[in-house]
Amino acid sequence: MAIHHAKKRFGQHFLNDANIIDLLISHIHPQREDQMLEIGPGLGALTKPILPLLDHLQVIEIDRDVINHLAFIGGDKLTIYNVDALRVDLSEITDASLPLRVIGNLPYNISTPLIFHLLETTPQIKDMHFMLQKEVVDRIAAAPDGKNYGRLTVMVQFRCEAEFLFFVGPESFSPPPKVDSAVIKLTPWKEKPFVADDEKLFAQVVNQAFSQRRKTLRNTLKKMIDASELIALDIDPTARAETLSVEQFVKISNRLHQITA
Repeated sequence: MAIHHAKKRFGQHFLNDANIIDLLISHIHPQREDQMLEIGPGLGALTKPILPLLDHLQVIEIDRDVINHLAFIGGDKLTIYNVDALRVDLSEITDASLPLRVIGNLPYNISTPLIFHLLETTPQIKDMHFMLQKEVVDRIAAAPDGKNYGRLTVMVQFRCEAEFLFFVGPESFSPPPKVDSAVIKLTPWKEKPFVADDEKLFAQVVNQAFSQRRKTLRNTLKKMIDASELIALDIDPTARAETLSVEQFVKISNRLHQITA
């Protein structure tokens, strides 16, 4: 098998640390009958050891040059889709009647839009285990009133429980990235703890509130809702977006929905 060199345009950094791979698989805890999808398998560092634990595995890989390598690893137990994960409709390749588990060492350049794409288009997801840039994991799992807390935090935690699992250093990859990595588990809520009456409006409120982080809610949301309405919701108009909980953003969104309905 020819040596495959990582491609910058795909953000490729191939995981090659056996201890990290074993730790990741122990957290995923695959069951034989699981409907599992791996995104960005690369040269199969995770694919190869997880295949014997499953009846079948589906993978999405954009790099045509590694497809033959993956097919050699998987045989009949592996279905490979040579598509862009950001554009694929997962309902066309997965069984919507079964829970879906998603795993992957995601390229840093597509991790955030891909997570949004999955959450918005794939309602049957049971859980997701992703290796991401540590900075992104820190942002997703952040608590209010910290520098890492932002739009990404609120939008993901609105839909999922986010759990930071473990740190992964650059030396675990080839070539080593210039940033640290980490693994996160995202579990979509079976019943959302805070229900938005209009999820598109909720997303607009969150986006607008974080559009100018240093400004107060009174200023960032002034075209959407009056300060008096925020006070009625027990939310300080002079506060910044990063201090609000997911629940408070839902309250603002729902109040705005009532006003404009």
